[in-house]
Amino acid sequence: MSEPRTMIPDTFRQFWSEFAPICCLAIALAAAGCAFHGAPPAQANGGGSGLDAGGYVMDGGGYIGDFVLRNFDLVASEAPITGGDGGGTACSQVLQTVVRDFRGYPGPNGEPKHPDFEYQVADVKGIVAEMLGTDGKPVYAPPGPTTITNGPDAFNQWYRDTPDVNIRIESQITLVPHPTKAGTFVYDNDAYFPIDDMGFGNQFQSHNFHFTTEVHFDFPYRGGETFTFRGDDDLWLFVNGHLALDLGGVHAAETGMVDMDSQAAALGITTNHTYRMDIFQAERHTSASTFHIETTLQCLTSIIIP
Repeated sequence: MSEPRTMIPDTFRQFWSEFAPICCLAIALAAAGCAFHGAPPAQANGGGSGLDAGGYVMDGGGYIGDFVLRNFDLVASEAPITGGDGGGTACSQVLQTVVRDFRGYPGPNGEPKHPDFEYQVADVKGIVAEMLGTDGKPVYAPPGPTTITNGPDAFNQWYRDTPDVNIRIESQITLVPHPTKAGTFVYDNDAYFPIDDMGFGNQFQSHNFHFTTEVHFDFPYRGGETFTFRGDDDLWLFVNGHLALDLGGVHAAETGMVDMDSQAAALGITTNHTYRMDIFQAERHTSASTFHIETTLQCLTSIIIP
């Protein structure tokens, strides 16, 4: 009975001498990883070490990765840190939206319709200025009416809460992993009617066709990202306050893409920094509504602007 008692401690001592350093390193790194995932994201930095806006470890402005402990192996993972529900929490693929309902036809008691909804049909670019306004809203660019708009006063109601003119309804859009493209997220809806039977109602139509959608979020730009949108009617997309995509007009679904790298100079963006994306959509005419997003942007932080 004495021999087994001697062998067990010796074996244990041998195991411990070989693996204790690895275990201690793993525990230390796991603790550090918890700090990365649990702390709010730091602001992006152009150099030095630390966390970038997405919670990734940075070294001199270059991406190293967030460390994941997996079976005692240290792995550099390029997947974003996940967590949160998109309500102002970093690293979510849920976009908080503000949808505003408008009357496309006179109301039941003679309330007037909005002049820009259920109006003319035309593919018109240049409705908004190249830079966002100081309030984070698009600026009406033409000096007066166009073939599909009735001037700045009417347009300024599209994305601002206006009593008796529109009704604000908060919603969300969830991006999901693309089934065949790794690192790509999509939202694909060829029947985008987020406020059916809400607001002013469907006004005797099959859907509520008269609304605008407003989306704002921050994203870390690491290089190589793209953002593709297909939809109708109007769509304007801003990056860092600059107009990056103009799909304005009352038209069938159109597609446009923002290539962050090729447009970086025009947008004033550089890698390893965090920037704002602002999306303004309008559905103004029957009888279809498409909203499709395909993007390699990750780790999004939704921002609700009044």
